[in-house]
Amino acid sequence: MQTMPTLIIKAQEYLEHDPGAGHPESPKRLATIYDRIAKPDVAPLYRVEHPREATIEELCWNHARPYVERIERTAGVPHFQLDPDTATSAGSWQAAILAVGGVFTAMDAIADKKAENGFALVRPPGHHAERDQAMGFCLFNNIALGAYYARRVLGHRRVLIVDWDLHHGNGTQHSFYDSSDVLYFSTHQYPHYPGSGAADQTGEGHGKGFTVNIPLAPGAGDLEYAAIFNKILAPVAAEFSPDFILVSAGFDIYAQDPLGGMLVTEKGFAWLARKLMKIADHCCEGRLLFCLEGGYNLTGLSEGVTAVIKECAHSSILSEKETEAFGAAASLPDTAGSALEIQKAYWKGLGA
Repeated sequence: MQTMPTLIIKAQEYLEHDPGAGHPESPKRLATIYDRIAKPDVAPLYRVEHPREATIEELCWNHARPYVERIERTAGVPHFQLDPDTATSAGSWQAAILAVGGVFTAMDAIADKKAENGFALVRPPGHHAERDQAMGFCLFNNIALGAYYARRVLGHRRVLIVDWDLHHGNGTQHSFYDSSDVLYFSTHQYPHYPGSGAADQTGEGHGKGFTVNIPLAPGAGDLEYAAIFNKILAPVAAEFSPDFILVSAGFDIYAQDPLGGMLVTEKGFAWLARKLMKIADHCCEGRLLFCLEGGYNLTGLSEGVTAVIKECAHSSILSEKETEAFGAAASLPDTAGSALEIQKAYWKGLGA
């Protein structure tokens, strides 16, 4: 029985970020999600908060000030090309500071027990954004800044970031590559954009072992992802024992996404959310926030988000038989098995 509502971060300003005609990361992505979750089967399951703005000082936790000020100067400019894939429009600065601030708003509500969990339905996405560089449709690294917020403002010691987006979150990895306080766990199609995320990229210095990359060949589907979460993520998370879990939720691993080659369905997204909820319940009193990243098939995007929201609100789309099958999934893809062997050097729970 749900005791607190699921929180959704939602804002019209997010639709004002427009990278240009024909760009995959279009405002229609979020508009489609907003329309879907307004339908009667979903709307009663959550409450909405409008995000606050992130300050420049907060953005500089993860980004160089000259870079932040460069993005600020694009405010009101109809179009500015930052790299071959990433552009801004007149409303992009406002959308970007509200995207980061939306993560903070949701984390405050979860920490204050005003929400059981949440989903920041924001754009632009964030996990490719580097300290001083826009990349891959991303301006500021929303999820990395959330990890800083958890530690600097909310007083948490350890943060787990789980990134199931099709593409590796190079910016997030680089943000915490030498840190033992933030564990970055990524499943991603490999080799694929942006080219990082090999299994032997495990961190450096104090962060050695606190980056867990699970590179995957195209064709992984629901049961393969379930096996990775069951056999690798769950024991690593239990040993790390995070105080807050943040999820870079990319829906471009959907079976018909035009930018990827994975085979995940909305049932698979529901299971990934359920497994993360169980981990959060065990480790950190349920503190769990999903943050939207990629996803470019509008049906997969809207139905995948809906499946996650329903799971968060204890209104699952999974049957008992499906739940049992996902829970028993243990057959790892070859590349995930190789990553598991590498990670055994760092995590006792994975076996010697």
